[in-house]
Amino acid sequence: MSALDSAATAGFAKRFAGEPDGLWSAPGRVNLIGEHTDYNDGFVLPFAIDRRTVIALAARSDRLMRVASSFSDEIVEVSLDGLTPDMLAGWSAYPLGVAWALGEFGAPLSTVAGFDVYIVSDVPIGAGLSSSAAIESAIAVALNDVWGLGFDRRTLARVGQLAENRAVGAPTGIMDQSASLLGEKDSAVFLDCRTLESEVVPLGFDAAGLELLIIDTKVSHEHSTGGYASRRASCELGARLLGVDSLRDLGVVDLARAAELLDDETFRRVRHVITENQRVLDTVRTLRESGPSAIGALLDASHTSMRDDFEISVPELDLAVVAARGAGAVGARMTGGGFGGAAIALTPHELIPAVTAAVRSAFADAGFGAPDTFVVRAADGAGREG
Repeated sequence: MSALDSAATAGFAKRFAGEPDGLWSAPGRVNLIGEHTDYNDGFVLPFAIDRRTVIALAARSDRLMRVASSFSDEIVEVSLDGLTPDMLAGWSAYPLGVAWALGEFGAPLSTVAGFDVYIVSDVPIGAGLSSSAAIESAIAVALNDVWGLGFDRRTLARVGQLAENRAVGAPTGIMDQSASLLGEKDSAVFLDCRTLESEVVPLGFDAAGLELLIIDTKVSHEHSTGGYASRRASCELGARLLGVDSLRDLGVVDLARAAELLDDETFRRVRHVITENQRVLDTVRTLRESGPSAIGALLDASHTSMRDDFEISVPELDLAVVAARGAGAVGARMTGGGFGGAAIALTPHELIPAVTAAVRSAFADAGFGAPDTFVVRAADGAGREG
């Protein structure tokens, strides 16, 4: 039993004075490339990471749902009777929103039993590593088992997305939940967000002597804040003015027409999505043909596009990228929704100490708070622990 599993079991016993029926877990994710393309029906290339959320859950004999966690002193209680997303708020909206969303996909909420659940996690919150999707995915697989729903992983990803959109109020796409549920060890998930078709793509980091270094700037972000929503609105406006259902329907050849029809800001938002979709396709092809050592320029170009065209970076992220590249990283970019969070640096194994030191030194010189740095590896997706 892992330390997280033990903590989940002990926490459940302390809060609910009993033993759980089982343990389930789901990983956070890092997006190798493909930012803000998911809700534009585009392409993404995330992978599940070896940082996880573990839940201990026991079915009840009544209709009450009680949720507790290691990061809050409260126990939130809500009945399945009359459950709506509007009655949910705060951190408990993530797990309880999944219960509601399962009903929207056909779960018989009028007849199922309630549950007690305790949540622990070592996925950093606010770092852009999708701690929210890890909670949603762990709850989804647990209730899928306990309620005997038989939903497949792609359906559970849609459940998690609906919970985040409606119960939490974050207008995110389906990438995070898909990575958390579909991930496999040493591989990325190449996801078509329009068709939801996915393909496992071997990363080959170990064979190439590379590690993925996470640089958590400690600048917290929240998807439900206005910056994310305004970027999505700009993308929808651009698609409408260009006469397509979504920006997925456009390619690099359409940029000249877009520049003529759109105002400068909307054009730059559109240009980021169009070129980022192409970078995802180019990264998948490059991984297959040349290996991970050859994708550095694509990672760098992605960051430049997010910084200049989509304008979702912050000075700390820009500095992390520059410092990592200067110390020998193959490529680097911010990852996640932006406005804070983390950067990633694809780095030769032997240079991890030097890159880490360079980033920390650069932050100190700039007067920024010390970042948290750690290596992540591609891991398996959500499932039952015991």
